[in-house]
Amino acid sequence: MRLVRFVAEGQVRFGHLEGDTVVPVAGDSFVEALEGREKGAPLALSVVHLLAPVPRPGKILGIGVNYAAHAAESVSFISTAKPEVQKWFNKQATAVNGPYDPVHLPKVSGQLDYEGELVVVIGKHGRHVPRERALEIVAGFCIGCDYSVRDWQKASQTMIMGKGFDTHAPFGPALVTPDEIEDLPGLEVRSYVNGEQRQSGHVRDMIHDIAAQIAHLTAAFTLEPGDVIFTGTPAGVGAGFDPPKWLKAGDRVRIEIDGLGHIENEIVPEPETMRIG
Repeated sequence: MRLVRFVAEGQVRFGHLEGDTVVPVAGDSFVEALEGREKGAPLALSVVHLLAPVPRPGKILGIGVNYAAHAAESVSFISTAKPEVQKWFNKQATAVNGPYDPVHLPKVSGQLDYEGELVVVIGKHGRHVPRERALEIVAGFCIGCDYSVRDWQKASQTMIMGKGFDTHAPFGPALVTPDEIEDLPGLEVRSYVNGEQRQSGHVRDMIHDIAAQIAHLTAAFTLEPGDVIFTGTPAGVGAGFDPPKWLKAGDRVRIEIDGLGHIENEIVPEPETMRIG
């Protein structure tokens, strides 16, 4: 199953992506939509607008320096000591963004960076989940980009301020269930900026694989349906170049993963977003 969330004729719904067609499914929530009961006439993909498959995750968790080559290039903006210890941070629920929607270049920084990643979406409650059963609580996989504001990230030991800016967690285009994926470790993650390939790495290259991540997280707290995990990025981020290649307004960032499709976001100046109340 390839579960999508979309807008059509002003209404937000869930559906199954079948080629160039979206078949609506019953349910207003992510959990209900996972049951997959089709309801309604098929729609052409061209007439819908795809949103992030999970509207407001209870948790958005990201693991840092989870590819050895990326750890080596990251010494300028994060401590990479003891990479055998999992390093986790949070992205905020307000960072969620659609797979093809604009990403804001912050008013407060010119150091916006990209990190193409495989995203895991949790489908069942899990606490103290053993490694060998970890994938049982996975609903499926998406493509994501962990946009990072490097100077703000570097200024905070937890990295949280540089990781949680609004619009900086696009993922999708569909949640692809595990039965659709023949070779999870063999999936390749590729990132492009304005058509130039910047990143390439395979899921098997992770220092801590997905099962280890889930076992580690659930040793501390419960993972719940709809929680989202960004699983780490390969080498080739903008900060790893000399001089750094920061994103600028007008850039287009495309992330591809074998069998999952692609997402693509344009970088735009942050609009006037002051709000009180």
